[in-house]
Amino acid sequence: MRKIIHIDMDAFYASVELRERPDLKHLPVVIASHHARAVVTAASYPARSFGLRSAMSMTQARKLCPQVIVIEPNFQKYREVSAQIHQVFRQYTDVIEPLSLDEAYLDVTENLQNIASATEVAMRIREDIFQLTGLTASAGVAPNKFLAKVASDWHKPNGICVIKPTQVQAFIHELPLKKIPGVGRVTQEKLQRLNLVTLGDLQDVDEFFLIQHFGKYGRRLYLYAQGIDDRPVEAERERQQISKETTFDGNLVLAQCPPYWDKLVEQVWFSLNQKKLTARGVSVKLKMPNFKILQHSKSFKVPLRSVQDLQQVLHNLIIDMHIDPQQSFRLIGVGVHLLSPPEPEQQLSLL
Repeated sequence: MRKIIHIDMDAFYASVELRERPDLKHLPVVIASHHARAVVTAASYPARSFGLRSAMSMTQARKLCPQVIVIEPNFQKYREVSAQIHQVFRQYTDVIEPLSLDEAYLDVTENLQNIASATEVAMRIREDIFQLTGLTASAGVAPNKFLAKVASDWHKPNGICVIKPTQVQAFIHELPLKKIPGVGRVTQEKLQRLNLVTLGDLQDVDEFFLIQHFGKYGRRLYLYAQGIDDRPVEAERERQQISKETTFDGNLVLAQCPPYWDKLVEQVWFSLNQKKLTARGVSVKLKMPNFKILQHSKSFKVPLRSVQDLQQVLHNLIIDMHIDPQQSFRLIGVGVHLLSPPEPEQQLSLL
């Protein structure tokens, strides 16, 4: 039986900024640019109590909370703090799968401290992170990745949720389908039309029926309903590409996507650095509400040298696609390919 931990930092970008501004700790703070069409990149918990959330336009945010305090994002600072957090992870296990700057899976079935209890490992990691950075983290502990990720959100912020093997069936039986990673608003509405609300509802549903309605994701839903997720925590696997994508709770037009693009770019670049790889190709993916996919990619003679290069290439790819501003999307993704170990003094011209 595996022991998997999912660590998710609490309101990470906002929390990093509030370390230096403790006077703002109990005030509504968002991380966002100051330009006219800015959207919220991250919101502190006091800001969330006003209904402010990621990807919301600042115009709407100010309507909901006129006193909102805006701080410009500093991704270099966030990367540095993330590196500190991963130092803590490496004290307990080498099997670490980063998902972004602020979250990761850890397989602690066999851990470097020889601690028998995965719950104790998670508690120590959270305490070490707090002592080192002053930031709080939430953790989910479970026999697989799916349940660990769901559990990490259960007692946020600064909480821990443990799902023991003997508790899996009871936990998933009442688990709302909207809590499952990958189930956005559109999928949720489709499930509701089929009178499927909890994972327990799926346990009596035929696998073929789910595949027929939800494609490959139907297979995943079927397995989740049985409490099954055999995906390994992927630490040092050989990769031909690195890609990250996100499914929206509701369909968004292109102008609403910048905070999601920023986070995906950060996730991809972070994974590249973790793998000690460079990339000479970039791809972009957008999925429409009817599941039609738009894709575009570009390759270069030399590798990208910075996260800013990746952001610029992504921006250029989107411009090249001539997307209708009124077209909405349910999913977006960013990927890099043509991966290789770094060579000295590589430079990229984006001209």
